[in-house]
Amino acid sequence: MTLRLRHARAREAPHIAAILSSWIDETRWMPRIHSRAEDRAFGAFLIENSRVTVAVTRWGGVAGFLARRDFEIEALYIARRCRGCGVGRALIGRAKADRRQLALWTFQANEPARKFYRMLGFVEGVHSDGRGNDAGLPDVRMTWSRVAAASPAAASMEFSQ
Repeated sequence: MTLRLRHARAREAPHIAAILSSWIDETRWMPRIHSRAEDRAFGAFLIENSRVTVAVTRWGGVAGFLARRDFEIEALYIARRCRGCGVGRALIGRAKADRRQLALWTFQANEPARKFYRMLGFVEGVHSDGRGNDAGLPDVRMTWSRVAAASPAAASMEFSQ
């Protein structure tokens, strides 16, 4: 799949929201706690307040997106038709190129995401009971650093902003 990575544009907020909403609808264990209108507002919020990179296909469709503030990945979602095609790997690769360290939270129930992040060098750390997220689902903190990628012993280091 031929992709172009670039900063998201405000007009792409509905596309970002559609990818997020579709993932929620497809994921049995994920409760829908926000309306589609709230998802659209969240997409616009991410573009306005975060560094959002979109992966755009050669025909101009948004294949996926990654939202990041400094070293914190706030969201990474891939359109269903594009999963397994290298979109997530490309977006994470771009984020890694910009930072020496990255961190994110993912749901403990999302084993495919956890496996994907581990494959890309992220290490699981703190496991929570879900009180810190809107969905109330147990989650796990995952971190990556250039130092940790080179040295497994450094993987447990704490990140500072």
